[in-house]
Amino acid sequence: MRGGRVTGLLDTSPNLDLVRVLDPDGRVLPDSPFAGSVMPELARDLYRWMVLARSLDQEAYNLQRQGELGLWLSCRGQEAAQIGSVSALRTSDHIFPAYREHAVGLYRGISPGELLSSWRGCTHGGWDPARYRMHIYSLVLATQTLHATGYAMGVQADGADEVVLAYLGDGASSQGDANEALNWAAVSQAPVIFFCQNNQWAISTPAAAQFRTPLHQRAAGFGLSAAYVDGNDALAVHAVTADAVARVRAGNGPAFIEAMTYRMAGHSTSDDPRRYRDDTEVKEWQALDPLARLAALLTEQGWIDERFRGALDAEADDLTAETRRACHALPTPELADTFRNTLVAETALLSQERTAFTAFKESFA
Repeated sequence: MRGGRVTGLLDTSPNLDLVRVLDPDGRVLPDSPFAGSVMPELARDLYRWMVLARSLDQEAYNLQRQGELGLWLSCRGQEAAQIGSVSALRTSDHIFPAYREHAVGLYRGISPGELLSSWRGCTHGGWDPARYRMHIYSLVLATQTLHATGYAMGVQADGADEVVLAYLGDGASSQGDANEALNWAAVSQAPVIFFCQNNQWAISTPAAAQFRTPLHQRAAGFGLSAAYVDGNDALAVHAVTADAVARVRAGNGPAFIEAMTYRMAGHSTSDDPRRYRDDTEVKEWQALDPLARLAALLTEQGWIDERFRGALDAEADDLTAETRRACHALPTPELADTFRNTLVAETALLSQERTAFTAFKESFA
């Protein structure tokens, strides 16, 4: 996004206003509407969580490559969008994630073992949504947007002081469920925020081939208040989300935030992004790494020192080791259990299929 250029997005509207607090080199932009919100404590806290999230994500990726996880969808490059947004919520606010919000889950206190269990095939969920105020992952695109809208309508009916936040990607925005959710949220004035991480690619389909109008403008067309933020600028994301949360909590209806970011890895560990995107694009976005950007600010301002860096490195190493231990402690799933766990109670037909599968497997012994 250097110099105002956004890779992969057809930018044709004169009304677009990309909110930033930091320039690509980590310097505060004095004309930013949120320049005054830059505080050392907040910047350090956001940076700490982003470093920890990347450490967990990288170790999970390694574990998948070692055969310990069946699949992993990396959030590398999207840490600022996730930590910047979740940190603007109250712990009582409920979150509906998609499937890549590992940084959000970590921030909410979900343990590495809980985050990894479904990717190892041990469970359909992984954690108690009520405990963490965060729903389990939804791998079917955009289903969580309807869940969030319905939940928010319930919050509204109860008169509770609660805001609901739903994460989705640019690919999910093309689904009918997402558009229905936006419409229902607007019509009912439900207290929900849709946070779209526009990471430029819906698997191998670029943003320019998905839509001709920027997503936040589509949301505004449904009647939601909308914002457009640099998703690699953690301070800008935090400020924009905090502003949206305050507006929604005050009863001003739903909101939509489009955070422009980039998926540095493949769509999943089963994807090879080199087949559909070129190295030049990747290098452009690597230069906008959200961790390096915030670290540059912290260093320039003298808000971190070697003691802080050393303590954070040690904490990240401990989290990496805990992620590895937690994964290895998870049970090895048995394929036969798929028949038992497809439904709440195994039906007669599933039982027959499991018996046939077991007999087939044992025939090779």
